[in-house]
Parts: sequence; C-alpha cells; structure tokens
Amino acid sequence: MIKREEGFTLVELMITMVIFVLFMSAASTVFTGLLTQFKQQSKQAETNIEGMVGLEILRQDIEGAGYGLAWNGLIAYNEVTANPFSLNDAPSDVPRAVISKNNATSGTDYLVIRSVTVARNAASDKWTTLSSVSPYVRTWTTAGEANPVSENLQPTDKVIVISPAGAAGNPRQLIVNGSAFSTTFSGATALPWRPTPSAVEETRVAYGVDPGSSNLRMPFNRADYFISTVDELGNNIVPGRCAPNTGVLVKATVNHSNGNFTVLPLLDCVADMQVIYGLDTNVDGDFDPSHDLADIYSEDLTGLTAQIIHEQVKQVRVYILAHEGQKDTTFTYPASTVDVDGDVGLGRTFNLATAIGAPEYQQYRWKLYKIVVTPNNLE
Repeated sequence: MIKREEGFTLVELMITMVIFVLFMSAASTVFTGLLTQFKQQSKQAETNIEGMVGLEILRQDIEGAGYGLAWNGLIAYNEVTANPFSLNDAPSDVPRAVISKNNATSGTDYLVIRSVTVARNAASDKWTTLSSVSPYVRTWTTAGEANPVSENLQPTDKVIVISPAGAAGNPRQLIVNGSAFSTTFSGATALPWRPTPSAVEETRVAYGVDPGSSNLRMPFNRADYFISTVDELGNNIVPGRCAPNTGVLVKATVNHSNGNFTVLPLLDCVADMQVIYGLDTNVDGDFDPSHDLADIYSEDLTGLTAQIIHEQVKQVRVYILAHEGQKDTTFTYPASTVDVDGDVGLGRTFNLATAIGAPEYQQYRWKLYKIVVTPNNLE
C-alpha cells in the first residue's frame, strides 16, 4: 500500500503568516513603546542626578561665600583677565564675597562667588593657625594618625595669612611681606607671616588657596556661575538632547597661573538663571521679610561695597529653568511661560514659545530648580 501524505494548503499558510505578522507587529509596538518610555525615564533620572550633584556644588559655594576673605590690608592683585561684565574687584578694592550681573546675557544672570574654598583643589579645603611660639603651626591629627596628610597643608601649598583681630579697627587684616600677599605653607612659619614673639596673644590663620601656582594672582579663589554653550577651549558642551537655544550651567574657576577660566559643566539643557538677594537693610540681624519692611529682596547689588554686602546679604536665592530628559513627541507641556522668580515677585517671566520656539517647546518637560541659601561666612 502507498502511504498518503498531506501538508498545509496555501490558504492555511497565508492565514498563519498573517496572524504571525499581526502578532509580531503588536509585540513590536509594545516593545518600542516600553523602550521609548524607558529611555525617557532614564534621561529624566540622569537629569535629576545632575541636578542634585551640580546644584549641591552651587549651594555649598554660596554657603561658603566670603570664607577666608581679607577685609583690610590688601595690596594690588589681579583677577579674571577677560573681566566679564566688569565684575573684577582688582586691583585693590576689598573683594565682594558675592556679586552678580542682572540680565547679563539675553536676560539671564551671571553670578560671582569669592572665597578660598570655591576652587577645585585639595589646598583650598585646608587651614591652620599660626602662633608666635614654636612649633608655630598647629598640626591637625585624627585618632591613630600622628600627621595625616589629608588634613594638613603641604609645604608647597600656596597660602594667605590673615590676622583676625588685625590692627586697631582693622579686623581680618591680610598679612603681607613687601609686595607679596602669599607664601608657601613652609614659609608661613617665618616672620612676618606668623605673629612676633611680642604678640603672644595674637593668633593668625593660614588659608590654603592653591597647590601649584608659583605666585597667586589674588588672595582668594573665585568661581563664576553662568549659562554657556562652550568650554574654556571653545568646544561645544551642549548635549544633542537639549532643546534649541538652551545651554549648560557651568562653574568657571579662575586659574591663578593665567587668569583664565577652567569650566566645569553642572547641569545640562538650561534655559534661564535668576539670582535674588534677601537683604537686612536695617542691619538688625533678624532677616524676616514677612514682618520687617526693612528686609527686602533685590536682584542687584551694584553699588554696594564689600562691607555692606557682608552686613546686609542674609539670603541668596537662585532659580534655574531647565528641562528633564529629552524631547518627547508624545508629551505636551501645559504652559508657554514660566515665572523664574519663585515666590518673591522678582526675576522674570520666561517665554518658552519665544525663546525655544513653538510648538517644539511643548515636547520637553520643563522644571524650575530653586536654591535658597544662607551664607555663613559674611560676618
């Protein structure tokens, strides 16, 4: 007998193929949607991490504004070679701990912070005291370590020396040696940097400023915060995922070697930054604008001396408008404007439709970051 063999008919094959194609198409649509959603959420998480890290650096720098600054005894010094917006205090003015240019570039503000700690080096985190008797320098120690390198200034570190009491009526006086306002840490034990034996009651403070410069160009460190599209070499730093006409919030520290900037990107896709100050104008030490009309907010410290800034600035508020993640064609941002002023009625209303472009601005998730800081080193 001949065994009969039967296969699938052409119609059955066609039906099976159509069902398989429909299934694969549905699975592909679901997978693509999940992948897109995952990518969006990953970029949002990345932006949030950037925001937490970068803005924490900004918060710490504002909090430390004025740390290690001299108020008296200054001699000629230099600052930024380019002098953006004429914010240098050089060659001889008392350095202002914090200052900004309102509406510096297309309505965006430009912030300058001066203190020894704003630099990104190991020396600027260290300090010690100098006395008139041997061993002259206080050495920091921790349990189990006789001389931990991590906490002590190194012999070649460049330091400034300040007398907190200073001469009569001249507190926080910068100690100088002829035309020099700095020395190596190893040289700080020699006169005139340390107190003389006749001034046993005096204790001076040596602040680390920079570990490598042959000479400091200024008796402090300086960091500028602004929105940029390029680094110090002119290279583009704006990621491709950012909306049109946005930039990167950067921290630009001044190099003592040449007066140029070294740029550190902090937060991508930034459209605007506004800086507002809370002032205790009657200098009663109690900043509370809710009940004291003498306490005000201001966008501009222009014309205020370093002393007035030290006395009156009790709060610094920074508002930063940026978007989370990347462009999302399935998302629609609900507003065309954002008030970049928090809750104090200053700053400005940022028009997304005009600055970014309509309707593309609607396809980004815009977020307003707010930093409110009380500087701890101004008085």
